[in-house]
Amino acid sequence: MARVKGAMMTRKRRNKVLKLAKGYWGSKSKHFKMAKQAVKKSGVYAYVGRKNKKRDFRRLWITRISAAAKLNGMNYSTLMNGLKKAGVEINRKSLSEMAINDATAFTALCEKAKAAL
Repeated sequence: MARVKGAMMTRKRRNKVLKLAKGYWGSKSKHFKMAKQAVKKSGVYAYVGRKNKKRDFRRLWITRISAAAKLNGMNYSTLMNGLKKAGVEINRKSLSEMAINDATAFTALCEKAKAAL
C-alpha cells in the first residue's frame, strides 16, 4: 500500500489561515502560529459583534420611538403599554421607521394608545 504524506493538507490548512489573516499588522499576517491566534481571536470578536449589532439596533429604535412619542405628549413606556392594550402588534423596527417617515400614522397610533389607557 502506498504511503500517504500530509504535506498537501497541511499546506492547504496553513494557506487558509494565512489568507484569513491577510491585512493584519506585522507578523500576524506572515507567521502561521501568530496568524492562527489572530484569526481565532478575530472570530470571537466577530461572533460577539453579531450579537451586539442586534442590541445596538434595538437601542436605536427605542430611542427614535421615544423621541417621536415625546412629540406626541407621551413617553416610550406608556406608548408601548397603550399599544399592547389596544391590541396593536407592531415591532420596534417598523415603529421607528414609521416615526421617521410617516409622522401622521405614528400620531394616529399614539392616539390609539392613549385611548386604550
